[in-house]
Amino acid sequence: MKFVSIDFETANEKRYSPCSVGIVVANEEEILEEYYSLINPITSFSSFNTRIHGITEKDVEDAPTFAEIWPVLNQYLSNHVVLAHNASFDMSVIRQTLDYFQLPYPEMDYLCTANISRKIWPDLYNHKLNTVAAHHSIVFEHHHALEDARVAAKIFMQSLREYGSHSVDAFLDKCQISKGKIYERGYYPPKAKRARRSKRIYF
Repeated sequence: MKFVSIDFETANEKRYSPCSVGIVVANEEEILEEYYSLINPITSFSSFNTRIHGITEKDVEDAPTFAEIWPVLNQYLSNHVVLAHNASFDMSVIRQTLDYFQLPYPEMDYLCTANISRKIWPDLYNHKLNTVAAHHSIVFEHHHALEDARVAAKIFMQSLREYGSHSVDAFLDKCQISKGKIYERGYYPPKAKRARRSKRIYF
Protein backbone atom coordinates (compact mmCIF):
# COMPACT_ATOMS: atom_id res chain seq x y z
CA MET A 1 0.00 0.00 0.00
CA LYS A 2 1.47 3.34 -1.10
CA PHE A 3 0.40 6.85 -0.24
CA VAL A 4 1.74 10.33 -1.03
CA SER A 5 2.25 13.14 1.48
CA ILE A 6 2.48 16.76 0.29
CA ASP A 7 3.17 20.17 1.77
CA PHE A 8 3.33 23.67 0.28
CA GLU A 9 4.70 26.97 1.53
CA THR A 10 3.28 30.14 -0.04
CA ALA A 11 4.81 33.52 -0.86
CA ASN A 12 1.87 35.48 0.50
CA GLU A 13 -1.72 35.09 1.65
CA LYS A 14 -2.91 34.05 -1.82
CA ARG A 15 -3.30 30.30 -2.19
CA TYR A 16 -2.03 30.50 -5.78
CA SER A 17 1.41 31.69 -4.61
CA PRO A 18 3.26 28.44 -3.73
CA CYS A 19 7.01 29.05 -3.34
CA SER A 20 8.06 25.53 -2.33
CA VAL A 21 6.69 22.00 -2.35
CA GLY A 22 7.69 18.79 -0.61
CA ILE A 23 6.42 15.32 -1.52
CA VAL A 24 7.01 12.02 0.25
CA VAL A 25 5.97 8.63 -1.11
CA ALA A 26 5.64 5.98 1.60
CA ASN A 27 3.88 2.82 2.69
CA GLU A 28 2.91 1.59 6.15
CA GLU A 29 6.52 0.64 6.94
CA GLU A 30 8.92 3.07 5.27
CA ILE A 31 9.52 6.16 3.18
CA LEU A 32 10.15 5.16 -0.44
CA GLU A 33 10.83 8.40 -2.28
CA GLU A 34 11.08 12.15 -1.69
CA TYR A 35 10.84 15.22 -3.92
CA TYR A 36 11.47 18.89 -3.10
CA SER A 37 11.53 22.05 -5.19
CA LEU A 38 11.47 25.78 -4.72
CA ILE A 39 8.83 27.43 -6.92
CA ASN A 40 8.88 30.88 -8.49
CA PRO A 41 5.37 32.15 -7.69
CA ILE A 42 5.68 35.08 -10.14
CA THR A 43 4.33 37.38 -7.44
CA SER A 44 5.52 39.35 -4.44
CA PHE A 45 6.47 37.88 -1.08
CA SER A 46 4.81 38.87 2.17
CA SER A 47 7.24 39.60 5.03
CA PHE A 48 4.89 37.63 7.29
CA ASN A 49 5.21 34.49 5.15
CA THR A 50 8.97 34.89 4.77
CA ARG A 51 9.30 35.08 8.56
CA ILE A 52 7.50 31.73 8.78
CA HIS A 53 9.39 29.71 6.14
CA GLY A 54 12.49 31.81 5.45
CA ILE A 55 12.10 31.80 1.64
CA THR A 56 12.69 35.11 -0.16
CA GLU A 57 12.15 36.43 -3.68
CA LYS A 58 15.90 36.11 -4.32
CA ASP A 59 15.80 32.42 -3.38
CA VAL A 60 13.29 31.62 -6.12
CA GLU A 61 14.62 33.85 -8.92
CA ASP A 62 15.89 30.85 -10.90
CA ALA A 63 13.31 28.33 -9.62
CA PRO A 64 10.74 26.79 -11.97
CA THR A 65 7.17 28.07 -11.97
CA PHE A 66 4.30 25.90 -10.77
CA ALA A 67 3.21 25.31 -14.35
CA GLU A 68 6.70 24.08 -15.22
CA ILE A 69 6.87 21.51 -12.41
CA TRP A 70 3.19 20.52 -12.56
CA PRO A 71 3.83 17.51 -14.86
CA VAL A 72 6.15 16.09 -12.17
CA LEU A 73 3.71 16.85 -9.33
CA ASN A 74 0.83 15.41 -11.31
CA GLN A 75 2.63 12.08 -11.69
CA TYR A 76 2.92 11.86 -7.91
CA LEU A 77 -0.67 12.93 -7.20
CA SER A 78 -2.98 11.56 -9.90
CA ASN A 79 -4.79 8.34 -9.00
CA HIS A 80 -3.12 8.10 -5.60
CA VAL A 81 -4.18 8.60 -1.99
CA VAL A 82 -2.64 11.94 -0.99
CA LEU A 83 -2.40 13.30 2.52
CA ALA A 84 -1.41 16.56 4.16
CA HIS A 85 -1.60 18.09 7.62
CA ASN A 86 -4.46 20.60 7.53
CA ALA A 87 -5.17 19.33 4.05
CA SER A 88 -7.73 22.04 3.32
CA PHE A 89 -4.81 24.47 2.91
CA ASP A 90 -2.64 22.32 0.63
CA MET A 91 -5.57 21.13 -1.48
CA SER A 92 -6.73 24.71 -2.00
CA VAL A 93 -3.17 25.62 -3.08
CA ILE A 94 -3.37 22.87 -5.70
CA ARG A 95 -6.83 23.86 -6.95
CA GLN A 96 -6.34 27.63 -6.96
CA THR A 97 -2.91 27.47 -8.59
CA LEU A 98 -4.20 25.13 -11.29
CA ASP A 99 -7.06 27.59 -11.84
CA TYR A 100 -4.56 30.46 -12.03
CA PHE A 101 -2.50 28.68 -14.70
CA GLN A 102 -5.62 27.23 -16.38
CA LEU A 103 -4.40 23.67 -15.98
CA PRO A 104 -6.63 20.58 -15.56
CA TYR A 105 -7.17 19.09 -12.10
CA PRO A 106 -5.79 15.67 -11.16
CA GLU A 107 -8.09 12.83 -10.13
CA MET A 108 -7.02 12.03 -6.57
CA ASP A 109 -8.31 10.99 -3.17
CA TYR A 110 -6.97 12.79 -0.12
CA LEU A 111 -6.85 12.69 3.67
CA CYS A 112 -6.00 15.15 6.45
CA THR A 113 -3.55 13.96 9.12
CA ALA A 114 -4.73 16.73 11.46
CA ASN A 115 -8.25 15.26 11.41
CA ILE A 116 -6.84 11.75 11.76
CA SER A 117 -4.75 12.89 14.76
CA ARG A 118 -7.83 14.34 16.45
CA LYS A 119 -9.53 10.97 16.05
CA ILE A 120 -6.63 8.80 17.27
CA TRP A 121 -4.98 11.05 19.87
CA PRO A 122 -7.91 13.12 21.16
CA ASP A 123 -6.19 14.02 24.44
CA LEU A 124 -3.43 16.15 22.87
CA TYR A 125 -3.89 19.82 23.80
CA ASN A 126 -3.93 20.68 20.09
CA HIS A 127 -3.29 18.84 16.84
CA LYS A 128 -0.84 21.15 15.10
CA LEU A 129 1.90 19.39 13.17
CA ASN A 130 4.63 20.24 15.67
CA THR A 131 2.47 19.11 18.62
CA VAL A 132 1.68 15.73 17.09
CA ALA A 133 5.32 15.33 16.02
CA ALA A 134 6.53 16.06 19.57
CA HIS A 135 4.06 13.47 20.91
CA HIS A 136 5.84 10.88 18.76
CA SER A 137 9.35 12.26 19.47
CA ILE A 138 9.79 13.35 15.84
CA VAL A 139 12.34 16.15 15.48
CA PHE A 140 12.08 18.28 12.33
CA GLU A 141 12.48 21.75 10.81
CA HIS A 142 8.94 23.12 10.85
CA HIS A 143 7.71 25.07 7.79
CA HIS A 144 10.18 23.42 5.44
CA ALA A 145 7.91 21.81 2.85
CA LEU A 146 9.79 18.52 2.58
CA GLU A 147 10.23 18.14 6.34
CA ASP A 148 6.55 18.88 6.96
CA ALA A 149 5.50 16.37 4.29
CA ARG A 150 7.81 13.78 5.83
CA VAL A 151 6.32 14.30 9.31
CA ALA A 152 2.76 14.02 7.97
CA ALA A 153 3.75 10.72 6.36
CA LYS A 154 5.26 9.47 9.64
CA ILE A 155 2.11 10.48 11.54
CA PHE A 156 -0.01 8.49 9.12
CA MET A 157 2.34 5.51 9.37
CA GLN A 158 1.99 5.65 13.16
CA SER A 159 -1.80 5.87 12.81
CA LEU A 160 -1.84 2.71 10.70
CA ARG A 161 0.31 0.91 13.28
CA GLU A 162 -1.89 1.94 16.20
CA TYR A 163 -5.01 0.71 14.42
CA GLY A 164 -3.26 -2.44 13.18
CA SER A 165 -4.21 -1.67 9.58
CA HIS A 166 -2.32 -2.63 6.43
CA SER A 167 -4.56 -0.80 3.98
CA VAL A 168 -5.94 2.72 3.81
CA ASP A 169 -9.52 1.52 3.33
CA ALA A 170 -9.36 -0.81 6.36
CA PHE A 171 -7.91 2.01 8.45
CA LEU A 172 -10.57 4.50 7.37
CA ASP A 173 -13.31 1.97 8.10
CA LYS A 174 -11.95 1.43 11.63
CA CYS A 175 -11.67 5.13 12.46
CA GLN A 176 -14.86 6.07 10.56
CA ILE A 177 -13.35 8.66 8.22
CA SER A 178 -14.15 9.05 4.53
CA LYS A 179 -11.68 10.16 1.86
CA GLY A 180 -11.86 13.56 0.26
CA LYS A 181 -11.53 13.86 -3.50
CA ILE A 182 -10.32 16.32 -6.12
CA TYR A 183 -11.67 15.94 -9.64
CA GLU A 184 -11.92 18.20 -12.67
CA ARG A 185 -12.98 21.61 -11.34
CA GLY A 186 -14.47 20.14 -8.21
CA TYR A 187 -13.70 18.59 -4.84
CA TYR A 188 -15.19 17.37 -1.59
CA PRO A 189 -13.37 17.16 1.76
CA PRO A 190 -12.72 14.11 3.92
CA LYS A 191 -15.25 13.73 6.72
CA ALA A 192 -15.73 11.85 9.95
CA LYS A 193 -18.61 9.43 9.47
CA ARG A 194 -21.52 9.64 11.86
CA ALA A 195 -21.91 6.73 14.21
CA ARG A 196 -24.85 4.56 13.32
CA ARG A 197 -27.74 4.84 15.69
CA SER A 198 -28.76 1.59 17.26
CA LYS A 199 -32.38 0.63 16.63
CA ARG A 200 -34.56 0.63 19.67
CA ILE A 201 -36.76 -2.39 20.24
CA TYR A 202 -39.96 -1.76 22.14
CA PHE A 203 -41.91 -4.50 23.90
